[in-house]
Amino acid sequence: MRFKGFLSILVCLSISVAVCGQEMLTVEDAVRIALENNFNIKIARNDVEIAENNVNRANAGMLPTVTGNFSNNNTIQTGSQTRATGEVNTTRNGQGSNLNYGAVLNWTIFDGFRMFARYEQLKELEKLGEANLRLTVLNNVGEVIRRYYELVQQKQQLKAFDTAVAISRLRVNTAQSRFEIGKSARLEVLNAQVDFNTDTTNLLRQQELFRNTQIILNELMGRPVDVVFSVVDEVPVNQSLNYADLRSIASQQSPAMQAALVSRRIAELDLKQVKADRYPVIGLNTGYNNARNRAALGFSTLSTNRGFNYGVTASLNIFNGFLQRRNERNAEIAIASAQLDYERISQNINSQLASAFQSYQTNLSLLKLEESNQKIARQNLDITLAKYRLGSITQVEIRDAQLNYLNSTVRMNSAIAQAKQSEISLLEISGNLNLKN
Repeated sequence: MRFKGFLSILVCLSISVAVCGQEMLTVEDAVRIALENNFNIKIARNDVEIAENNVNRANAGMLPTVTGNFSNNNTIQTGSQTRATGEVNTTRNGQGSNLNYGAVLNWTIFDGFRMFARYEQLKELEKLGEANLRLTVLNNVGEVIRRYYELVQQKQQLKAFDTAVAISRLRVNTAQSRFEIGKSARLEVLNAQVDFNTDTTNLLRQQELFRNTQIILNELMGRPVDVVFSVVDEVPVNQSLNYADLRSIASQQSPAMQAALVSRRIAELDLKQVKADRYPVIGLNTGYNNARNRAALGFSTLSTNRGFNYGVTASLNIFNGFLQRRNERNAEIAIASAQLDYERISQNINSQLASAFQSYQTNLSLLKLEESNQKIARQNLDITLAKYRLGSITQVEIRDAQLNYLNSTVRMNSAIAQAKQSEISLLEISGNLNLKN
């Protein structure tokens, strides 16, 4: 049909003008920018870096500590001293000083294996940070991909509303021409103008929605929200996802389940540290000290000493009011709670996966149905437009065909978007979200 070709050119020109000079952003670009700039991801990376820095033997208490000490105290005193011989010595505003400096080394060489459990726990905390980072990345990347394809769907809706405006503009021009040559009444022109205004309003609303979604996507990517860009024209939908495969992948790759496993291991190491209180704590200490004391009055007015000191300390908790037993019991309960939390998360993920897969299958079926409806509505519109140009149908009939095509296109685009959202949700829940799916 000639009109169909004309309409396609008009819509293409409209869209081309709208995106001229704008950045073409692909979903790969959006994910890359988000991985670099998203604030949640940056914060999670910092948390992992802190956990990595904490994994060292000194933080676990395995290494000795060396402390340097220095003190210098001075006095000015007035006093007297009577010796056994009866001799009395007095001093007025006598000056004295006490200078002391040195270094001390303390080293706990055995604490009931607490230090080893603590060191392993620091490693597990690092793994927990990495699991939380993967979960943060997964959630934020999933939201970026979701918003990106939502934007693509809205772009398709813009095309649909552009088409509606183009058809309504043609109707206004046709009705005006007919009115001018006396083949139609003024009412036909007014009805066409009302429909044109309605379609233009819908287009403006859609443009507003498109721009607002751009702003949200810019925020998710961590870049200035006023950046204007274009997106691709199609939403690819993977229609071959398998529930059994996704469930198997989820049990191995889900960051939430991995974090729960690490949390259980951390609770087990807490119990080991609590049990360490049943053993003695043995430490070594040594040091070097230099002291100089000067007094204005006394048997000795100046004394100095320097040298090494060393020793061994040991302590054992014999009885603390049964608190040890209580602490161990609480640590065992914490392990049981961590296991329950893992089972809860596993069940929750399986539940989400089953629900999302059901939505995925339903949306695929709806997508096929809406694609068929849209093709039928397009054919009906082409035929109706041809008859309208010949003047063999009424304004009501052309408007009905126009609305049927618009609504079917909107529903088809929505069905594509919903199918894609279901696909993204499935991959996100299973921990298998990547750009190759």
